[in-house]
Amino acid sequence: MSHLILIRHGQSEWNLEKRFTGWVDVDLAANGKLEACKSGELLKDNNINIDYSFSSLQIRAINTLKLVHNTMRIKETFTKAWQLNERHYGALTGLNKDEMKKKFGEKKVHEFRRSWNIKPEPLNKNNPYHPINIETYKDIPKENLPDTESLEDTYNRVLPYYKKNIQSKILEGKNILIVAHGNSIRAMCKYLFKLDEKKISLLEIPTGNPLVINFEENKIVKCKYLDKSRAKDLIAF
Repeated sequence: MSHLILIRHGQSEWNLEKRFTGWVDVDLAANGKLEACKSGELLKDNNINIDYSFSSLQIRAINTLKLVHNTMRIKETFTKAWQLNERHYGALTGLNKDEMKKKFGEKKVHEFRRSWNIKPEPLNKNNPYHPINIETYKDIPKENLPDTESLEDTYNRVLPYYKKNIQSKILEGKNILIVAHGNSIRAMCKYLFKLDEKKISLLEIPTGNPLVINFEENKIVKCKYLDKSRAKDLIAF
């Protein structure tokens, strides 16, 4: 049996402020650091060993993974991949979600956040929040840096990376830990659980709570959140 562990990064400073974050490199809030450490404790208490670890290229995911590793006394390095980044929220980046609800209505904001193929207006390239203006992404080819994305775009970015770099390791019986973001994890769950476009829009991913997916012969046999008090409905299970 092999395990795939998916963890959405701990609560970030902009999560706390209810701002659309996307590709902006925002660090963990104090509570997010606690969530990350608790994730490591939960994995350790459940005797789950890690063979390979992956994170996005964003500091909130990287620091979550570092805290998980430190808590579990794991010294091995891990792989950072921009393909596992959060969905880019276009012109909504940096804006407050509650204020946007007042301006556009809750239904419209929900469409921007959860719909499969609706994307916000693109972010102007002169905006300091645009990926081309963020040091973290200086080595990524500019044609790969988005102005805006839908969940479908995120899926089409995440899945090729998952299939090429992660899926084969699960087939080999290895335990894989991925620390990423709400929408990049949603993209992987759509593929793994065969969720349709309607169901994926309903899937909530809590911060800092390990989702452990058990595989036998490349088939999912069990799936659960380790922190039951903060678990969300997995829809497919």
